[in-house]
Amino acid sequence: MTEQKTRILESVNYIKQNSPFKKSPPLAVISYFNPLFLKYIQVQKRIDYSAIPPAFGKENTGGGEFIFAYEKTQKREFYVLNGRFNYYEGYSMRDVVHPVYVLKELGVKTIVFIDEVGHLNPRFKVGGVSFLYDHINLMGDNPLIGENDYTLGPRFPDMSNPYDDNLYRKLESLFIDNQFRIYPSVYLGVTGPETETEAECRFYREIGADVLGYSLVPENLAAIHSGIKCAAFGMISRELVADRLKEIGDEEQRNNRLKAEKNFNSILPEIIGLIK
Repeated sequence: MTEQKTRILESVNYIKQNSPFKKSPPLAVISYFNPLFLKYIQVQKRIDYSAIPPAFGKENTGGGEFIFAYEKTQKREFYVLNGRFNYYEGYSMRDVVHPVYVLKELGVKTIVFIDEVGHLNPRFKVGGVSFLYDHINLMGDNPLIGENDYTLGPRFPDMSNPYDDNLYRKLESLFIDNQFRIYPSVYLGVTGPETETEAECRFYREIGADVLGYSLVPENLAAIHSGIKCAAFGMISRELVADRLKEIGDEEQRNNRLKAEKNFNSILPEIIGLIK
């Protein structure tokens, strides 16, 4: 057994021993630390990341908790990973994606990713919600580099469908039926944590990106590697359109994100109910 698999199973065993669920649900949501989101679900139990051995136990600057959640409207149990390990915080790529492989071993079949993003597309607006159908990886690293554990996934996973087409179409119909505005997007993954220069923003837009973020790409790679279907959304908190760049403060960025979260959380129960 590889060291990676040993670490995964150590986390899985701890979570199972402390789970209030009778059986493992097939759905998980991974988000940045988002208290507003938690108001829309019933928390049955939560475990601080620091309590879960081994990789979850490292200090996480954004905080984090593994939540056993229940959505009352859809009568659905699911996991919520509230907070993530970011590459720019100094974690290795393997540590960044460790939670994804833990979810796979727990029996999760589908993950909904929620990330905070800036928009490069001049037609988008801050406070809106982007709906990802593809991505570009410019992070300069990859969690699949190194020894491959074939019990986790193949050496060269097929990335032709990173955000599941069938699931995308179902969710798109849901948004249309509810007259909920979303921005179909190509996500660009970069390392951060510095903000982007004007020349970078112009380049990123020219190569086909609509939004930009620091977290999602490695998590998606690990999910596809392990056979998990994905849907992903970006809460747009910054404008990164070349020739329109301006510096904004933390409070303004936070308010933009909260506006997007408030809109998105209103339809999240429908999303959870639609995913089988």
